[in-house]
Amino acid sequence: MAARPPVSLSYRTTGSTCLHPLSQLLGIPLDQVNFVACQLFALSAAFWFRIYLHPGKASPEVRHALATILGIYFVVFCFGWYAVHLFVLVLMCYGVMVTASISNIHRYSFLVAMGYLTICHISRIYIFHYGILTTDFSGPLMIVTQKITTLAFQIHDGLGRKAEDLSAEQHRLAVKVKPSLLEYLSYHLNFMSIIAGPCNNFKDYAAFIEGRHIHMKLLEVNWKQRGFHSLPEPSPSAAVIQKLCMTLMSLLLFLTLSKSFPVTFLIDDWFVHKANFLSRLWYLYVVMQAAKPKYYFAWTLADAVHNAAGFGFSGVDADGHFCWDLLSNLNIWKIETATSFKMYLENWNIQTSAWLKCVCYERVPWYPTVFTFVLSALWHGVYPGYYFTFLTGVPVTLAARAVRNNYRHHFLSSKARKVAYDVVTWAATQLAISYTAAPFVLLAVEPTISLYNVEN
Repeated sequence: MAARPPVSLSYRTTGSTCLHPLSQLLGIPLDQVNFVACQLFALSAAFWFRIYLHPGKASPEVRHALATILGIYFVVFCFGWYAVHLFVLVLMCYGVMVTASISNIHRYSFLVAMGYLTICHISRIYIFHYGILTTDFSGPLMIVTQKITTLAFQIHDGLGRKAEDLSAEQHRLAVKVKPSLLEYLSYHLNFMSIIAGPCNNFKDYAAFIEGRHIHMKLLEVNWKQRGFHSLPEPSPSAAVIQKLCMTLMSLLLFLTLSKSFPVTFLIDDWFVHKANFLSRLWYLYVVMQAAKPKYYFAWTLADAVHNAAGFGFSGVDADGHFCWDLLSNLNIWKIETATSFKMYLENWNIQTSAWLKCVCYERVPWYPTVFTFVLSALWHGVYPGYYFTFLTGVPVTLAARAVRNNYRHHFLSSKARKVAYDVVTWAATQLAISYTAAPFVLLAVEPTISLYNVEN
């Protein structure tokens, strides 16, 4: 599923103004400068957290408390008094968790969190006419909503359902003891994920804070067969450096491509009424490609922040390499080489897809694909463009699935036919994604209809 970047393309903010001269110098919106500054500060804090607040040196309570305090500071720095919305929602849903019955805890938490998020979306855009020209505090609110509902469903799985009724993944992630207030606040407001996410599972986060996170993953491997007499100590340094290099490259691409291929040209009068169909299709593809690096930058940097703190270890691969992709939100190579709609979606905004699967796709009894796309649109906001994108995504997904199931096996008999099939399906997938996601960046009804008008 697609997702908005964690900060808006805005030009006014109620957060810190100390970076305003730098914003003017670079020609970059102030809240985006604040976002990058916070994430770089979070990266430094993460290294400090891993070294000086190592589980062997500090208690879980101290680690929870400091992670929460830093998170609150960052969100207030970025969003000023709008940060109150996050605190209100978290405290409201903690009250729901404490008071609601186990049989209804997931339903009430979902209704409160999604309801509050939707009200904020509506009021920010339509009632107060904030549009996209003011601080977009909804990004962190969207992440918090994911965490609140994820935890509520996992508590319901752990305390309100029989083990035999759970899938293997639901059983692994089920929470059997309600978290304390400190644990609840730390999970939702910690400095690593408060600004840009991603959503993660409470059991994984608790294991990280308590120092069991890496140890649990290492115990899954037979180290004696590999010649080790004790468990190794994986370092995230290489993973962090690699991801920081990717963020730098993504930032450079975004700053150059976004100016060379502006989205606004898609609704330019000449482009809409005079350009031929192939030219419009080609420029649409290029524009959507140019929009991707900002997501690559934000999500990869957020992943690096978690890794720097020692969170995100996912185990050992077949070659014996340590993997730090537990919280990765995308796989760039697989996105750019995707030969099916399914492959693309599985590697784009991975943690949001996992959330949608956890709270919707696996739970609804009818039309899970339709309901999942509708929930994704509602979670993103109330701009009409989101609903164009996600409702268009339903038939495109079903059509792509049907084509793959009915025709792919005919092209597996030889390498040449397989290569030809991959080339054609790659091109079709990339164009279909561009076509489907265009309203997501255009937002409004009129430019979307203008873009889709086949008579032009």
